[in-house]
Amino acid sequence: MRPDPNCLLQQHLNEAGLSRKGLARRLNDLGFTRGLRGMRYDHGSVLRWIGGRRPREPVPGLLAEIFSLRLGRQVSREDIGMPCGTVPLNLGREFPHSWEEGVASVTALWRADVERRRFLLDSTFALGAGSAGIVRWLAAPDGERLSASGTRRVGPSDVAAIHEVTRSFGELDNRFGGGSIRGPVVRYLHTAVTPLLREGAYGEATGRSLAAAAAELTRLAGWMAYDLEQHGLAQRYLIQALGLARGAGDHALCGEILAGMSHQAVYIGHPRHGLELARAAVEAAKRSGVGSLLAEARVLEAHALALLGERTACAGALHEAEIAFDRRKPQSEPGWIGYFDEAYLSAKSAHCLRDLGDGERAVRQARRSLVMDGRYVRGKMFNLSLLATALVHTGELEEACQAASSALDLADNIQSARTRTYVADMCRRFAPYAAEPRVAELLERGRGRAASGRTPAREPVGV
Repeated sequence: MRPDPNCLLQQHLNEAGLSRKGLARRLNDLGFTRGLRGMRYDHGSVLRWIGGRRPREPVPGLLAEIFSLRLGRQVSREDIGMPCGTVPLNLGREFPHSWEEGVASVTALWRADVERRRFLLDSTFALGAGSAGIVRWLAAPDGERLSASGTRRVGPSDVAAIHEVTRSFGELDNRFGGGSIRGPVVRYLHTAVTPLLREGAYGEATGRSLAAAAAELTRLAGWMAYDLEQHGLAQRYLIQALGLARGAGDHALCGEILAGMSHQAVYIGHPRHGLELARAAVEAAKRSGVGSLLAEARVLEAHALALLGERTACAGALHEAEIAFDRRKPQSEPGWIGYFDEAYLSAKSAHCLRDLGDGERAVRQARRSLVMDGRYVRGKMFNLSLLATALVHTGELEEACQAASSALDLADNIQSARTRTYVADMCRRFAPYAAEPRVAELLERGRGRAASGRTPAREPVGV
């Protein structure tokens, strides 16, 4: 739905005798004097605001100040059609143009999420959201200088605390799913990280460390929303996490977030979009030199190609993933990529092979995926269900039932909508053999588990 035009802004523009270009220039100049050095608005920005789009904070207040000075009387945000407390419906869907924009956008997103704003809870995945900004960043990846002169001194201990929270919540997410954990993560972002970003005083090195730490935790909150199949909300978080990582100048973390965005797009049935995101992740991984990340990006590219039926290209991407994996140096890589090991690579390869109809090779890879770190309980459930469905494809019904039963045992203790979707997918693949007593028993148990929570209206294709 198109927003209503902002007639009040146009009226004040006319009264002040300003052109759209003139207003944008004054806004950028005023922002610079306030330490907001990344503001680069132009006449097109003003035209969009007149058309009903709402600028990010702190722009509305600065615009009101400009009109007050120009007209010689007090002009409020309400006077120009931008009242306090109004949250734009597209909050978080645009890749930020600058560090200041990114801070304003992501902190507003955290706050709206804590307040459980209905438009966020009900939001759906928007194909292509943030794409224009991502393309601009890929073309010109170097970020701006980060420093701030706020009232609160930010030091290494503040950054270390964010990393520790991310590590702890990440472990809980892998064991129990995002259902009961995402709320505390978002509250921490809003109450503890927002003041550091909005009121902090820090130099270049600390600013980049803070941006990267905030990006990691924002990415985790988005991944948890994805796990709950709140796909519109997850997309907004991942876009804003990418903006923070870009501000940090961290190409590796940017690539990891792009990989997560590809994972989500493929899962919900947009393999072409997932392919574009995976290839963007490949470029970021090459810039970073992180071998595990390049392997991950390549295998996600392969999965998208498999779902598009491009067998030869998929095989090529899988080969590139294996080469990158063999060349990686785990001891010198970021800690957040530690989950990507041979088991993870094998699982994604098994998905590709199964979706291409190569059941026997899919089974071999799925077996290898089970030689995995025991901390990843949800991941093991996914891999067991993957093995079960691959075995069904090859006619190994008895072993398939055993693997499926083990997957259901794990699913009972995980609060994850994706887990229920994997169970539903297993049931669908076992359904042709429902006459077999063991299968009938399994289906009854699986359908009860799949129905124990919300299931998506559209069946994901990437499970």
